[in-house]
Amino acid sequence: MNKLVKKIAIVGPESTGKSTMSQLLAKHYGVSWVPEYARYYCEHLTAPYTLQDEVNMFYGQIALEDAILVTTESDFIICDTTFVTVKIWSDEMLGETPRVVLDALPKRPYDLYLLMDIDLPWQDDPLRDFPNQREYFMEVWHQELKALDAKYRVIGGLGNQRVTHAIKAIDEFLER
Repeated sequence: MNKLVKKIAIVGPESTGKSTMSQLLAKHYGVSWVPEYARYYCEHLTAPYTLQDEVNMFYGQIALEDAILVTTESDFIICDTTFVTVKIWSDEMLGETPRVVLDALPKRPYDLYLLMDIDLPWQDDPLRDFPNQREYFMEVWHQELKALDAKYRVIGGLGNQRVTHAIKAIDEFLER
């Protein structure tokens, strides 16, 4: 794995434009992006998910990320979410986080997190669960990123303004 490749993660509560932002940023910079594995996984679930499903999503996200890292020729990649999401959902929905996830959190850092703000209107989606708890999950994200001592920026704004803010944050990060 090319350890020189920086990882920029696009994270945040549900319905904050993470996937759209990830793709737009990857296209803008001409870099590879890692899609959100959990979305694909959950689209095919036929029963309520379990702790084992969370472990599977963790491994799936890491496998996608590692595959991109070893094949990219870019200096950085864009990650549509991270397995921190597995921790948040496991804690919230199942009351615990799989040990493998907890052990990996400090060992697989990201160089920059862009935390998408909750200032976008909610968009219904069969895989989204908490339209009335966006503020709560935004606070959870702040807590999790602070616990990791992560470098992060909150990205808000509507439409092109949001993208402009994200590009500015990445440009400032890359200039350092």
